Amino acid sequence: MKTSIELNRIRFFSYHGVAEQERRVGNDYEVSLRVDYPLERAMESDSLCDTLDYAALYALVSAEMSVPSQLLEHAPGRIWRAISRRFPCVAGGRLRIAKLTPPIPGEIGEAVVTVEW
Repeated sequence: MKTSIELNRIRFFSYHGVAEQERRVGNDYEVSLRVDYPLERAMESDSLCDTLDYAALYALVSAEMSVPSQLLEHAPGRIWRAISRRFPCVAGGRLRIAKLTPPIPGEIGEAVVTVEW
């Protein structure tokens, strides 16, 4: 059985960007995360101690999104490392971070970095 926990479309206001202006004024971001985690025990026990607390997972993502980065790619790297340290039973996952209004001339909906492990 393959089981996972997802947090989808989490909104943050963060200060990531190569240009100093981006790091000064900030931007809106949307994060979606799936972590592959063994949920079989929790499916039987109905106990929080047998699963991954998604509130703790959210707090970890939030803490890393609050750290400014020049490159958007740096943020998912930090998040992945933090998840791996805090939740060693995570077997893999997918992380998507979207900058909702990138400072690019022309019409663009979002700039996205996706990491799967």
